[in-house]
Amino acid sequence: MPPNGATFFVRWRAAAIHPSAGMACWQYVAVRAVRYTEYGSTPGLVDLPEPECPPDGVVVAVRATGVCRSDWHAWRGHDPVPLPMVPGHEFAGVIARIGPLVRGFAVGDRVTAPFVNGCGRCAWCADGQAQVCPDQTQPGFTHPGSFAEQVVVRAADFNLVRLPEGVDFVTAAALGCRFATAFHALTARSGLAAGEWLLVLGCGGVGLSAVLIGGSLGARVVAVDPSASARERAAQLGAEQVLATADPEAVQLLTDGGAHVSLDAVGSAATACAGVLSLRRRGRHVQAGLMLGAQANAPLPWDRVIAHELTIAGSHGMAAAEYPRMLELIGNGTLDPGQLVGRVVDLAQAGEELMALDRAVAAGAGIVVATIS
Repeated sequence: MPPNGATFFVRWRAAAIHPSAGMACWQYVAVRAVRYTEYGSTPGLVDLPEPECPPDGVVVAVRATGVCRSDWHAWRGHDPVPLPMVPGHEFAGVIARIGPLVRGFAVGDRVTAPFVNGCGRCAWCADGQAQVCPDQTQPGFTHPGSFAEQVVVRAADFNLVRLPEGVDFVTAAALGCRFATAFHALTARSGLAAGEWLLVLGCGGVGLSAVLIGGSLGARVVAVDPSASARERAAQLGAEQVLATADPEAVQLLTDGGAHVSLDAVGSAATACAGVLSLRRRGRHVQAGLMLGAQANAPLPWDRVIAHELTIAGSHGMAAAEYPRMLELIGNGTLDPGQLVGRVVDLAQAGEELMALDRAVAAGAGIVVATIS
């Protein structure tokens, strides 16, 4: 048993056998984490108990984690989560502990995982569509996330992705949500083809990822953002045209009749409507930006949708089953997500970076990644 005075909160581990006493030495195990206790409250760096390892899961020693606007939505209470909460869902690291039911991975493996962790048992998961699993879990939303030295991944054989040696932890953390979301949106949800026009509305993490991916797939990209720095970055990443406002008439002229695909990476009634109105006949609109609060029931120009036979598709993350194709394109040099990393900070600064997303000037600044030593 642990020493007297241990509480249910404190975890102890039998770390070693003392050579002289012939007995186990008990050791308190804590991990550093950034946590907020109320919506909008300042996240603080705290010591927490080492997380329990599920029988079918692993505990990953986090080496890098992205600071994402989805975490900001949860922190602000737009997307309610249990409190207190450790944010973070874009991570890469090394397996530190492993459950007895895990067969495909081992301690020491370099891994990442989608932010949507499927149950691995339902029909959706069996079909490789874990991003819509009805029993999904999400680090930083349903349970403590990756702004910590350790994070839990459930159903590890199904959700973990082994990292190629050529992909470093910082680059892998940039893949976790925004890049993978854009990749799934453009490949699986819109079927974007070489030579087609792609309209990207909003040049934050998802939008800039879409600009880079779209250009790499051979599409011609028009990017829209009110921020001059965001537009400049989009042009550097391959956008053929950049606009300050979402003007459907201007897009129609630039693309000789309208975009084949529009992607709303903002999540507002105005940008969603502009995306639809900017399409050519039989075009495809993909909604990747979260529509929360008052935007959840935003109207669309359904007369245009019907008359022009437009397709409206939602896009929510990307399942582990789709990662091999993305990683292959990264491995052969077609895609370089490292271009999107704007700043690397320490874990202690992750909370400040999360709060900084209150400011619109964050647009176009690049993905912020916190490293954990």
